[in-house]
Amino acid sequence: MIPILSVLIPTMGVITLGRVFRERLSVDAWRGIDRLNFELLFPCLIFSAAASRPISLDDAAVIGAGVWIILALGLCLGWLLRPFGPEKFLDFAGAWQTAWRFNTAIAFVAVSAVGDAATLMSVAVGFAVPLANVFAISALSRGSGLGPLGILGRIVRNPFFIASVSGMLVGASGLSLPAVVQQGVDYLAGAAIPIALMAVGATMDWGALVKLNRFTGGITAIKLVILPALTWAGVILAGLPPAQANVLVVFSALPTASAAHVLASVYGAERRLPATLIAQSTLLSAATLPLWIYFLT
Repeated sequence: MIPILSVLIPTMGVITLGRVFRERLSVDAWRGIDRLNFELLFPCLIFSAAASRPISLDDAAVIGAGVWIILALGLCLGWLLRPFGPEKFLDFAGAWQTAWRFNTAIAFVAVSAVGDAATLMSVAVGFAVPLANVFAISALSRGSGLGPLGILGRIVRNPFFIASVSGMLVGASGLSLPAVVQQGVDYLAGAAIPIALMAVGATMDWGALVKLNRFTGGITAIKLVILPALTWAGVILAGLPPAQANVLVVFSALPTASAAHVLASVYGAERRLPATLIAQSTLLSAATLPLWIYFLT
């Protein structure tokens, strides 16, 4: 529990700093920060997570299929809350994506509590990031009124998608970037999460943090309770080895990612609701995630 809280507490602290500095920057400046994260910093983080460790093909089939099922369940369960969400589909799509996105930084800390499974978690992240972004970009593009070809074009040009696919290819190949290039990528990747969290703090509705309604409460319950419960039942029925089972349950119990706010902003969706959902799931995961890990161990 202590290692998990050691990540969650600073996360909420950085979000709080965003609130403190909100008035010191203009709205356009915060939007520029979101654009920088979208086009450069988060792609470096995604690429680094997928490419930093060799991907075992033996684990890829089980872990890959597992995380894809988890993401699809999050998407389907989140859709059931459509009647309670924003009326405008683009704004709903911006919040809907938080039902299946996941916090990569917390993932690697949390999985260390259930054994030496960092490599398996890297496989999970490598497989999950492309599909998570395909789901999110498709929903946001549909909300923007694009047709199928337009949506496909946005997906293949999206920096998140390009970074995740290229990172997986590098990881699967077993190759590594030259040290000087990797160090530069790591520098940029290290800036992505703190800057995104500050933008979340500057944007979210702080009065709504403890006011869970049917929509935000439903999304948060899906992310932190329902998905891990369904995943736990699934891995038991499938008879998976403990290492693979633990990684999939921990992955399914992660709070949502700050990248959801970045994408919502770039695609023109209302930003406050996804920012608030990110903060809510991060805060509540300080209670739920240690309980799931305790249950597994």
